[in-house]
Amino acid sequence: MRTCCIYPVGMSPAPPAPVKQPPAADRVYSHVKQGVLERRYEGGTLLTEGELAEAVGVSRTPVREALLRLEVEGLIKLYPKKGALVLPVSAQEIADVVETRLLVEEHAARKAVPASAALVERLERLLTEQRAQAAAGDFAAAATTDRCFHAEIVRSGGNEILSRLYDQLRDRQLRMGVAVMHSHPDRIAKTLAEHAEILDALRSGDAEAAVAVVHRHVGWFSHLARGEVR
Repeated sequence: MRTCCIYPVGMSPAPPAPVKQPPAADRVYSHVKQGVLERRYEGGTLLTEGELAEAVGVSRTPVREALLRLEVEGLIKLYPKKGALVLPVSAQEIADVVETRLLVEEHAARKAVPASAALVERLERLLTEQRAQAAAGDFAAAATTDRCFHAEIVRSGGNEILSRLYDQLRDRQLRMGVAVMHSHPDRIAKTLAEHAEILDALRSGDAEAAVAVVHRHVGWFSHLARGEVR
């Protein structure tokens, strides 16, 4: 039996409290950062304070604050009286990210064996999600899920310091992942197949096989830095 609230005659339920918006600078920061990571603002794009203020519906002051934060993170370069240039992903950045990922992820893959049932279940779910996102052409979502797949393996080792170090690569990983899916759509199927290989190796308890696939899977990005994509 359903129950309902009864209010005294002449009274009505109080209206819901208004949802409090984040500070203006935070809204601009999120708008621009998401646009850069999802390639709505591609490398080489010049963003002006006026355009961003109008897009988010704020004044120029919080726009300047947000852009300063994004410059510190290495996503844009500010040019006084001109605007903010979205920095392209450089070959050196790709090489640095690949080197760091290999150090962390090969260690994590070895440490993940024997894989717990909970880890295997989470990886299976993420792989299923990524397949659906890739099939739908939602590259931004697929790149996020891709990153989550690898992060789950890193976190499974229980080393909080290593997990925090890996999390610092998050934005660069996402940006590189979306760029690769757009410029090399044939790579998506290969990525999904290699994720399945990693999962199979962890499920079967073969640490060396897991490390070998991770090395091949992550190391492929180094070909981008050298212009040797194949």
